[in-house]
Amino acid sequence: MQAVVLDETGLKVTEVAVPTPMPGEVLVRVLKAGICETDLQLVRGYMGFRGILGHEFVGIAQSGSLQGQRVVGEINCACEQCDYCQAGLQTHCPHRSVLGILNHDGAFAEFIAVPAGNLHRVPNNVTDDRAVFTEPLAAAFQIPAQVPLRPSQRVIVLGDGRLGNLCAQVIAAAGCRLTVVGKHDRKLQLISKLGIETATINDFEHRREADIVVDCTGSPSGFESALRLLKPRGTLVLKTTVAGTQTLSLAPLVIDEITVVGSRCGPFQPALAALQDQRIQVEPLIDATYSIADGIAAFERASTQPTLKLLLQP
Repeated sequence: MQAVVLDETGLKVTEVAVPTPMPGEVLVRVLKAGICETDLQLVRGYMGFRGILGHEFVGIAQSGSLQGQRVVGEINCACEQCDYCQAGLQTHCPHRSVLGILNHDGAFAEFIAVPAGNLHRVPNNVTDDRAVFTEPLAAAFQIPAQVPLRPSQRVIVLGDGRLGNLCAQVIAAAGCRLTVVGKHDRKLQLISKLGIETATINDFEHRREADIVVDCTGSPSGFESALRLLKPRGTLVLKTTVAGTQTLSLAPLVIDEITVVGSRCGPFQPALAALQDQRIQVEPLIDATYSIADGIAAFERASTQPTLKLLLQP
């Protein structure tokens, strides 16, 4: 089968063997998969990953209780035996692999092997284009799972890209006083059409008035930018992961008693329900769909142009 593979020489499209599922895994035929910022950072050296990239996908289960049905998959493959797993913290299992990110091949291929327990059935009225957003939308739903959101709160989302858009839609549903701050007029206009207040970074008045700032910039500068907007005892929610080492002054965290919340993977069921009810709009985020054979061109466009979501399909 064809796959987009990252190895010591860089990114390539090549022929690889169809994966043989391990005990407890299900082979899934991939229908569509999405390129995200994490994939771009992996190419730049984040996590030192080697193998087939891709972790946002929708496909058809080839075996198991969901055989023949469309499925999406949670990305953390836990051991289910350690103390973390027994405490319900599978996403922090020290023995886990992560689809397309850590010691497990991903979904930029014709097939992917996924633990059966990670799979969720896609509702019939959710199209493939909508279903492929389940994993990043679940990451957005992790924010209210970690940080209580109230209508009285002033919330700023930094970043107008794919994840920033989804996080803004989830936060807006809580009724917070929300502004999305970004750099790209086209991306901000998509968010404005949803009834969410937006501002360009150059025009935004940088006052320290936010109760919560969510960093979705995908940039090393996002952390410091967020600190300049938070009021004392505010909360900084970090969604950004970047390759390389960041040098930060931590004194402001102490002086202003800032709470920092790392926020990663989230719950799939609320995400699927929101997609089913069309409470979250995702189709306008899709800029193009490429074949796996054109995967290099898709990555080149994603890394050099201000795109939103690019999809790959076999």
